[in-house]
Amino acid sequence: MRGPLVVVGDTLLDRDVEGVVNRLCPDSPVPVLDETAAADRPGGAGLAAVFAAAAGAEVALVTALADDAGAARLSSLLTAAGVQVYGLPLAGATPEKVRLRARGRVLLRHDRGGVAGEPGPPTEAVLRLLAGASAVLVSDYGRGVARQPALRAALAATRAPVVWDPHPRGPVAVPGVRLVTPNEPEARELAKVPPGGTRLAVAARAGQGLRERWRAGAVVVTLGGDGALLCSAGATPLMVSAPVSAEGDTCGAGDRFASAAAVALAGGALVSEAVQAAVGAASAYVADGGVAAALPVPVRDCPPVLVGGGERIGAAAAGAVVAEVRAAGGTVVATGGCFDLLHAGHVATLQAARQLGDCLVVCLNSDTSVTGLKGPDRPVIPQGDRARLLAALSCVDAVVVFDEPTPHATLGWLRPDIWVKGGDYATGVDDGPNLPEGELLRRWGGDSVVVPYLDGRSTTDMIAAARGERRRTGPAGGARPEPAGPRPAHPTTKGAR
Repeated sequence: MRGPLVVVGDTLLDRDVEGVVNRLCPDSPVPVLDETAAADRPGGAGLAAVFAAAAGAEVALVTALADDAGAARLSSLLTAAGVQVYGLPLAGATPEKVRLRARGRVLLRHDRGGVAGEPGPPTEAVLRLLAGASAVLVSDYGRGVARQPALRAALAATRAPVVWDPHPRGPVAVPGVRLVTPNEPEARELAKVPPGGTRLAVAARAGQGLRERWRAGAVVVTLGGDGALLCSAGATPLMVSAPVSAEGDTCGAGDRFASAAAVALAGGALVSEAVQAAVGAASAYVADGGVAAALPVPVRDCPPVLVGGGERIGAAAAGAVVAEVRAAGGTVVATGGCFDLLHAGHVATLQAARQLGDCLVVCLNSDTSVTGLKGPDRPVIPQGDRARLLAALSCVDAVVVFDEPTPHATLGWLRPDIWVKGGDYATGVDDGPNLPEGELLRRWGGDSVVVPYLDGRSTTDMIAAARGERRRTGPAGGARPEPAGPRPAHPTTKGAR
């Protein structure tokens, strides 16, 4: 069975801020943008992975994720797109690119995140992934993932066709890659081609020079709306013209080109066929409106990372705790659940989990998530109160609220060393725990365990008993009828799952 398409590279968080400009700033002659909408999306290698997944490929992304809210947002967006995230540790902050736009035009780009941090080494799961890939796309954005020594060794050793999308600040491609995909300025800079001659002649010299220097099978130089020039060994360059000519937002067109070429090679196409498919895909991408129109609906509609009040609640708080523990060489423990009506069984599980490491992060289902899992009558206690109750426990170091049905996106960002569940999850004495999150934990070398729980404690039973008690007891001990439908929780009620 063929493996997934594996994308390797630097992922950024891109944000488009749309607005209108009707005036200048009074203290400086610059336009004032009144924001009307904002949208987040994965950038860099993450965007290439989203494009490949939208084309129907099984996609795994090997990228570096920091311990901050930006990485949490990226993990949610990528998971919504159907991308399997294999996160490497990343020192520093998540790189962000914020584009301020008015009437479809970019007024300013604001970059955040500072100097690129050092990505951590790949796990055994990542190395096995690369060895069994159907194709590999290296989407280099010059921030260090493509330089990681163990990753480079695995890329050089894989039998899968490798497409390398280079960056001027990045490293050379590993020898033997099937296809390198620079754009015109990148090719000239990387190949050190002096000016002179026609555009096609310069592109051909750059492509052939880069192919020979990097010992690549072929180099295709993309020429924007004019198509692409494919340079192979011992052959006259192949000019592939764009099927349509369109003007528009070209942001992400290079990622669309590289991902389409990788998908085609994964399906067994020849390099020339893959380049033709990539030119057609990139041309249609620009003609159809660019990245805003190309993103799949689950990514466009992915809700923002949820946060609560308090210094120990939210993605930023959880990331700070995890970063501090990791820097000290400690063990990160995480657990999760609805925690609707907090009871002694929950507390016992949380206390046991905290004893397994140096910090405990609780992944808490949001109100929307609980309703989807438990039905329209739940939760009894809103997520803000549930988060505050958990954060108030001495055994809990941070709480992060997630909106999806499962905590997979949150775990993919947190990458805990140990994931803990309380209850009877074992399939038998000899089988051991069989948790649904177990395979996910193996992506970064984590472990999943079950801790003992207190028998006879159940949120559902507690709710049923409380509602039954209200029906039996009224003023002066008499019967008190209940209103139709679920009884709303008292505003002073505290609790969780």
